[in-house]
Amino acid sequence: MLKLERVTRRFGGIEAVKDLDLDVPAGARLGLIGPNGSGKTTLLNLISGVLAPDSGAIAWNGARIEGLPAHRFARLGIARTFQNLRLVKHMTVRENVWLAQHTLVGAAALRRGTAAERARAQRVDELLAALGLDAWRDSPVAALPLPQQRRVELARALAREPALLLLDEPAGGMTPVETEAMGALIARLVPPAVTLIVVEHKLDLVAKLCPRIAVLDFGRKIAEGAPGDVLRDEKVMEVYFGRGGADD
Repeated sequence: MLKLERVTRRFGGIEAVKDLDLDVPAGARLGLIGPNGSGKTTLLNLISGVLAPDSGAIAWNGARIEGLPAHRFARLGIARTFQNLRLVKHMTVRENVWLAQHTLVGAAALRRGTAAERARAQRVDELLAALGLDAWRDSPVAALPLPQQRRVELARALAREPALLLLDEPAGGMTPVETEAMGALIARLVPPAVTLIVVEHKLDLVAKLCPRIAVLDFGRKIAEGAPGDVLRDEKVMEVYFGRGGADD
């Protein structure tokens, strides 16, 4: 279970996340939506250890995690993707996914010729096949179209065998057809036991993936509940259709 209590993060005089409470049960699917500048990516950065909160508590499975070194989060079963892709562009697709495992198992388990290495290699190959990346497996990531690069990012996160998976705009920059395909992959490949939080501007995708949605506005949670209820909420409609905002 993921639990946030009165979490606040400031950047200078701006409160990107303000007194935020959030409970995400184990195995839950939560969509996190809101206009640009609402604090969604900042919140993922706080949960994944990229940032530390200025105040408040973040607990994963009962243990406080705020302020831990970033490398500890993979060992805790927390993995994520990024809105701005973080891939090693000069390395091949397979090498990118292969290297993603080292934070989970350590370098020793990746040495060539060992049983552990063969098991990890099989897992990489399974992910590439499941995500439709076989044709690009030996290509440098820089040569791939954006939709395939986003699939590599997802493969890297899944290779870490997460218990908590954070997806930051997994369909960003995609066409409707590409978005639908990515949603189907996420629904099929993320195991039911994995707790999933999805940040995405494409509300149809969030509603299909997540039976529960939380809405942020200026760093505060203004609504939470089933997609149909939340998207009809007057405050939410005002946020989305009554005014704009700045970038996250």
